[in-house]
Amino acid sequence: MKFLVDFFPILLFFIAYKAYDLYVATAVLIVATIAQVAYLWSKHKRVEKMHIITLVMVVLFGGLTLALQDDQFIKWKPTVINWLFAAAFLGSQFIGEKSFIERMLGASITMPKNAWIKLNFSWVIFFAALGIINLYVAFNFDTDTWVNFKMFGMMGLTFGFVLAQGIYLSRYMKQQEAQNEES
Repeated sequence: MKFLVDFFPILLFFIAYKAYDLYVATAVLIVATIAQVAYLWSKHKRVEKMHIITLVMVVLFGGLTLALQDDQFIKWKPTVINWLFAAAFLGSQFIGEKSFIERMLGASITMPKNAWIKLNFSWVIFFAALGIINLYVAFNFDTDTWVNFKMFGMMGLTFGFVLAQGIYLSRYMKQQEAQNEES
């Protein structure tokens, strides 16, 4: 269910773009993201920081796109969001006792500190690279190609990266299972 809620705005953006144009799709994205955050708030009485950051960026860049009738702003949005996430993951490495990735997964898996550092840093690199790739596609190809990349390419890259993370984490999960069986 969480995946559907997270995916909802981009899916509606894609459908609206295919049915109409980038400006209608941008307006739909803004409304859908506001609806997403409102739904999450009504259901859980809290909203994750990721959703708040995304909402602010969608309203800001989407609003500029609509107000100025310039598609450059909405094309920058994924890059800015990914770079903000990269910066946050990087900053978490130096602020506090645990990195973001360790805070997210630490209750489920036990790993040595250096493994958490490698995992967290891999997310920094991934988010930074995804931002660069978005800019490359956005400004070297037509808008239709960029929208398709945003929908399928970014999702595919993210899915592949998460799968690779799962493979990396699996060795620690097996070690943890063995330790639990010995106890």
